[in-house]
Amino acid sequence: MIAISESAQAHFAKLLADQPEGTHIRVFVINPGTPSAECGVSYCPPDAVEEEDIQLEFESFKAMVDDKSAPFLEDASIDFVTDQLGSQLTLKAPNAKMRKVSDNAPLAERLDYVIQAEINPQLASHGGHIVLTEITEEGVAVIQFGGGCNGCSMVDVTLKDGIEGQLLERFAGEITGVRDATEHQHGEHSYQ
Repeated sequence: MIAISESAQAHFAKLLADQPEGTHIRVFVINPGTPSAECGVSYCPPDAVEEEDIQLEFESFKAMVDDKSAPFLEDASIDFVTDQLGSQLTLKAPNAKMRKVSDNAPLAERLDYVIQAEINPQLASHGGHIVLTEITEEGVAVIQFGGGCNGCSMVDVTLKDGIEGQLLERFAGEITGVRDATEHQHGEHSYQ
């Protein structure tokens, strides 16, 4: 479920040595499955362990995960990196904002997952996003642009070179194209 690197385990062991005996760590997700999901790590004293908690055993401590956070922490990793600028603990949880869908889930669910997990984070740097509105009988994925992408002068390039290319490659043989159904209105919200 959660991979913790050796350097991160050593870091946690050092921190826990200064805590009351029996203290472990808790890994959690606030607002799991939403765009505002945030992951965190905290101390978990013995009296804070819940019956439903999943306990992950490591060499010198346990990591507690509440049952609501668990599916969103699938494939998560924690690392502790030191470089010339200092040290940093990183927690990567690719499924925190949206639960990973299985390979045999319906096409619309798999498309939506890729849009939410991979494409929208790229568009977010310009304040934009897309939503899948339908998949036509011909296999065309119909999307709508929102936020900074609505009315942006580069939307056609973004659609053809970015989004469509990514989705056609990923869903080869399942979709035949991607079409924009947005009524674009250039305004202050538009990126360019």
